[in-house]
Amino acid sequence: MIPDPTATAASRSSEQDKSSRDEANSSRAVNHSEDESGNENKRKRVRRRKRAQKGSENVKRKTTKRSRSSVRRAGGSRSKRRHVEAVTLFEVVTMGRSAMQAVIDDWIEEYVRDRDSSLLDLISFFIQCSGCKGVVTAEMCQSKEGSDVMSKMVEELDEVAGLQYKKFLAFPWILTVTWPMDTDNVEYPLIQSGPYGRWFHSEFCDFVSVLVAQCQHSVIFDSYLMNSIISLLTELSDSYVRAFRHTCTLAAVKLLSSLVSVAQSLSVGIENSQKLLAVQKTTRTTRQKGAPQVERIQKKATELQEKKAEIEGMMDVIFKGIFLKRYRDVLPEIRSICMEELGVWMKLYSSVFLNDSYLKYMGWMMHDKIPDVRLKCVLGLQGLYGDPLLLPKLDLFTSRFKDRMISMTLDKDNEVAVQTMKLLVLISKTSDDILSPEDYKQLLRFVYSSQRPLAAAAGELLFSRLLNTSAAASDNQEGINEEEDHKEQTSARLKALLQFYQESELHKHVVYLVDSLWDCGGRLLKDWPTLTSILMQDPSSQSPEQVVLVEILVASVRQASEGPALAGRSGAKKVMSAREKKVQTDDCCKLTEHLLPVLPKLLSKFSGSSDIVASLMKIPQYFLPECLKAGSAQVASSLMAEMGAALDLHSGPAVLEAAARTYLSLCGEETAWCSTARPARDALVQGWVDQLTALLEDSFKDNNFSANEEKTGDILVTLRKLRAFHNCHDLSQWNLFELLSPLLSAESSQGAPQVLLEVLPCLCYSVLWSLNTSGETLTSRDKAVAQRLQLRLFSERSHHYLSHSDHSVRLQAFLGVCDVLTAHSYQLHVWDPSSCGPLLYTPSPKLQKALLTFVCVHVFVGADCDSQSSVGANSEVERLEDLHKRRNLLAAYCKLIVHRVLEMSMAAEIFMYYMKYFNNFGDIIKEMMYRTRQIDKIESARTLVLCLQQLFVRLKREQESGGRPQPGVQTFTSIKELARRFALTFGDLVKFRECVVMIHRNGIEFVFQEFSQTPETPTPPYLSYLTILGEFSSKLLKPDKKTVFSYLQKHTAEHIVNLREECWQPLIYYRASLLAVADGEDAVSYVSSDRKPHLPNRSPFSKQKLEGSKTPCPFSPMEPKVSKVHRSGFSPSHQEKTSDMDPFSVPVEPPTKRPTDEGSVLSTGNETDDDTVEVEV
Repeated sequence: MIPDPTATAASRSSEQDKSSRDEANSSRAVNHSEDESGNENKRKRVRRRKRAQKGSENVKRKTTKRSRSSVRRAGGSRSKRRHVEAVTLFEVVTMGRSAMQAVIDDWIEEYVRDRDSSLLDLISFFIQCSGCKGVVTAEMCQSKEGSDVMSKMVEELDEVAGLQYKKFLAFPWILTVTWPMDTDNVEYPLIQSGPYGRWFHSEFCDFVSVLVAQCQHSVIFDSYLMNSIISLLTELSDSYVRAFRHTCTLAAVKLLSSLVSVAQSLSVGIENSQKLLAVQKTTRTTRQKGAPQVERIQKKATELQEKKAEIEGMMDVIFKGIFLKRYRDVLPEIRSICMEELGVWMKLYSSVFLNDSYLKYMGWMMHDKIPDVRLKCVLGLQGLYGDPLLLPKLDLFTSRFKDRMISMTLDKDNEVAVQTMKLLVLISKTSDDILSPEDYKQLLRFVYSSQRPLAAAAGELLFSRLLNTSAAASDNQEGINEEEDHKEQTSARLKALLQFYQESELHKHVVYLVDSLWDCGGRLLKDWPTLTSILMQDPSSQSPEQVVLVEILVASVRQASEGPALAGRSGAKKVMSAREKKVQTDDCCKLTEHLLPVLPKLLSKFSGSSDIVASLMKIPQYFLPECLKAGSAQVASSLMAEMGAALDLHSGPAVLEAAARTYLSLCGEETAWCSTARPARDALVQGWVDQLTALLEDSFKDNNFSANEEKTGDILVTLRKLRAFHNCHDLSQWNLFELLSPLLSAESSQGAPQVLLEVLPCLCYSVLWSLNTSGETLTSRDKAVAQRLQLRLFSERSHHYLSHSDHSVRLQAFLGVCDVLTAHSYQLHVWDPSSCGPLLYTPSPKLQKALLTFVCVHVFVGADCDSQSSVGANSEVERLEDLHKRRNLLAAYCKLIVHRVLEMSMAAEIFMYYMKYFNNFGDIIKEMMYRTRQIDKIESARTLVLCLQQLFVRLKREQESGGRPQPGVQTFTSIKELARRFALTFGDLVKFRECVVMIHRNGIEFVFQEFSQTPETPTPPYLSYLTILGEFSSKLLKPDKKTVFSYLQKHTAEHIVNLREECWQPLIYYRASLLAVADGEDAVSYVSSDRKPHLPNRSPFSKQKLEGSKTPCPFSPMEPKVSKVHRSGFSPSHQEKTSDMDPFSVPVEPPTKRPTDEGSVLSTGNETDDDTVEVEV
């Protein structure tokens, strides 16, 4: 640490010959750390000052162990020996608040004895907290002349020594801080990641607060300590070094906050003195006795006022000298600190800080581009608007920045938007005239927000408006009892809620509205007795208000039972506390006890409305069986009877789905009413099966389906009911497959499409339930064979209907066969051939091809990803619905490949559309690629190769056919881009090493195998495929690059290759891509480089002379020996990018020759032959 004057003088006098340029009795030095990473020049400068450290109180030891030692303290002309704990003030921060107070008290005592040495210890503490691992030197300011002092204030770099210097005034000291140049690149304590950074921030702020608190009655008013600290923090907070600026700005604003606390206590003392003085003046005592006491009180009040004025002066200096410069700092953390503390100052010391001259900074910084800064502003304003005593001072600010606060509810940062909404809720509660009706209309729409915290804050605003409405309604009524008053208030609130819901025109979002109001209006929404009594007393049963009220009832029941987990809304708590679970259980018990006897009455009253019946039938799904009381079985029987009667009246999809799910929850084995619900369900299903059997017997004649319109309608209604229940319940005991399979016969295939749309799902569910229970029911070979026959029959019939004239029938047949085959593949994993019979079923090749064709025709339609489907939908909603159906079709087919129902090579056709339809289906195709790679990465890579080769062959055929359009043809550029995207999926080069090598070997074989060179066909027909293959070269490791290059040389050695001809340009590109891998280049940059070109010429009529070779070398196709192969370069005459060119275009003119002195010589003269070919690197 900074040594005391005596020790420093002794140290400097012993080395005066080395430091004669320093002032003899005015300099002090400190070494903050023993960092060995500094350069030699720094160590030489520090070495001369190390002896001075022995006289410091707070010496930082090399060891972490704190030992007690005896050190000499010098103070003025006297010195004495004391035993102190050898720790620095920086280390005190690690000891906690209690130890901090004790050490600061000791520091104050030492400051009273020797303020210069103690002050320098405190200065070094702030510099150390900035993470500075350097040296601080101090010299006394001998002159107060401004020009002489300011001439020494510098901040510069010494690039030769690798050090930075900052010299500044902390009167009466001129400090020079020297530190390494890389300080800005090192994490200083405040920004260190993990818990240490947060802990240090808290402890550092506590140190500043404790320091001011312990000094507030003594040395803080000596006009020396605070002036020096403020000067230090002002200078360092203005440094271009981030660590100094951040740390000292935090210290300064925390210092101001601590001074605010001191000013508050002084204000309280002044107020008490004034009260006491007033009391003394009013007492009737003798003047001789009262006058001295009054004078003493007046003197004390005067002293307190002077101290308060001095504190306010300090605060003003810090605000103007530090805050006004740093609240716009380039570092967001500094701006956040300033805004956070400004809110504290305005709230705690409103008499000084809460005025428009300070509030404007809050308003300005609400436009900051960093969310955290905006958040600190909003949180500070919440503290101000939450205090009613401060509201009169905020009128002008509110009127000026109200629009900005309303717009911040749309902030891209969710937390800022939530806190802004909470701020506006506070503002609305303080006054009704601040926010206009248009403002409320805009804000209340957020109850339908996808972010639950924002929706809940908007719900609180909505609920406060509803409370005002209900209070006004209740004030107009007198002379009624408490129960009626509660019912009237609830009715008024519900009417206001219904009015808001209807005016918002979002009639499908009741469940989201209830979720938004749940936190603040849970008592209103959970008042189920009042809700049901209102429903029962209303004479009408078809009004829109009744429908909405029933939806609110069902949504509140769901919310109480399941919690705020809604599809499409994020931000809800995922883990409930024990208290929340208990509240949820209690609510479920209450709703079960109340709604179980009331629900049959509601179903009976609203039996004519299918929408209300569908909503009411969902309520039993949330009942809690453990809460039932005696006599509940009789009530459950009444509920089953009403539900059965409702199913006889309604056959809509919503009613049937709700009834099927409700029966599923009631028929569970753990429920108390299982014995009542199961017989009721079985009776319903049996009645439907008997009715359908009778109808089908009358409609089938000579294996042909013929029924009039009335019978067809009855069959459809019954099939819909069986389909809905078969989806949730296992109806295998009624053997629906045998009953309905004749409807899929060939003779009746052209029957009513509506019947087929119901029969196909029923048969699919039957097969799925059979497969699901095969492990339990299959005990003999005969049953296993029968199940396999069912599976085969359904697959064959569905195959037939893939070409049906009705579009919906085709879609249903495709989805059904995909679901069945996927479930069958899962059963094969748990199938035991020893206990069961032959269960294995493989779809026929015709069926596999038909499924692939169906996907290509019905999913990948249109020219690009934004094209409309064959349905011809015009509106955006219909387009999105159609896209959703197509995505389901593609996902169903991809599951067959992932679950190994189909061969992996069947995915090649799907991969072709990866880039063309990336926006709509890219995620599904990429997921299939990832899953297949997990199964077999080599086979998956082969599928990618097959995809590219098929696309290339189609393009080749189209060009050979004279440009006639061929199905599924893409341009050469798009194929090359698709290969590039495929290559990007091989991220881990080591993991996919074999895959990439296999891709290259396969590609080389694809180009050169079965190629016989003739004068008419000098190049392979698929040579341009090498340009596509070059996209995978960057994924090769260096050893594999050599292997692939050798493999390429092996295939090209069998043919006459003249690389000077344009027709061999793809080979040049591919070879360059392989050779450029070692240099980290791509093929284009490699080809276009200025390297010396030495192209091996395979023509028997030309020879090649290489620069630097002493022996000329002919190249004969009969002797393809290569003794020295380095790296081939290419002349600038063919530096043309071939990635987007037509691979089958007419060759350009041959390249020109380069002179001998610039590169190699391509000569046709008589040269001496040799058996070697040297290729220059």
